[in-house]
Amino acid sequence: MNDFNPVQLATPIFIVTIILEIVLARLGKAKANYEARDTAVSLGMGLFSGAAGLLTAGLVVAATLWVYEHRLFEIPMTAIWAWAAIFLLEDLTYYWFHRLSHERRFWWAAHVNHHTSQHYNLSTALRQTWTGGVAGTWALWLPLAFLGFPPAMIAIQKGISLVYQYWIHTEAIRRMPKWFEAAFNTPSHHRVHHARNPRYLDSNYAGILIIWDRLFGTFQPELDEEPCRYGTVKNLATFNILRVAFHEWIGMAADVVRHPRHALGYIFGRPGWSHDGSRDTSVTLKAAWRQQQARAAPEPEAGT
Repeated sequence: MNDFNPVQLATPIFIVTIILEIVLARLGKAKANYEARDTAVSLGMGLFSGAAGLLTAGLVVAATLWVYEHRLFEIPMTAIWAWAAIFLLEDLTYYWFHRLSHERRFWWAAHVNHHTSQHYNLSTALRQTWTGGVAGTWALWLPLAFLGFPPAMIAIQKGISLVYQYWIHTEAIRRMPKWFEAAFNTPSHHRVHHARNPRYLDSNYAGILIIWDRLFGTFQPELDEEPCRYGTVKNLATFNILRVAFHEWIGMAADVVRHPRHALGYIFGRPGWSHDGSRDTSVTLKAAWRQQQARAAPEPEAGT
């Protein structure tokens, strides 16, 4: 059980299904847009993400084991209730990790590469961070070890979550059954998350369960009348993998050097924050969109 690695086991499936999606798209049997250079960047980011993770793996393991030594409870890996509990708690942890990674620039710098593709297909799922370990978001999972969940159990559930999220990166599946859409993250929900339309920004942070977005007010359904436009608010317009991996870190450092008095804002403010308000954030973009919608709405007739 301790050697069970869901991501490693699923990797051949990732490769086969990407090839299958490409073939079906070429045959006109599935909706999927692939661009060779874009796909190469996604695969390259995924390939080196694992290698980059090794740089901080020792620290992560050591910290987790240390916290586990001071655990509050003894939670057995063999108990069904324990797996049900960690499924819910790990998924809730992922929601807040994902939300933090969008709402604060320091962690957005590590996560943004996943959103840089202007296409949405299975290969996009593999466009993973090289700097997540450095950003330290792994610390959000330490409370699970403190509660008493064995480190191997936490790692397995994190792997299951990552594997689950692979299949939702597709346009080939339009909608799942209503009961499934109500409870689980789906391709439709996650397309919204990857969209740069102002209406769709800051939405659907779910890992496996969409219930957290519904509970915390960040759920946004995909609307047929507004197709998703993918990428970031300001697209990179490059296939240079080093720029994809590090551009936001470089931009953040440049802002700090230019405006040292406002360093904390440029590091921990929302992505796009500026001390003089000259840049847009997702909040200002959504506010402008709402104002535009309000102006465009027809006025009620007199007497109604």
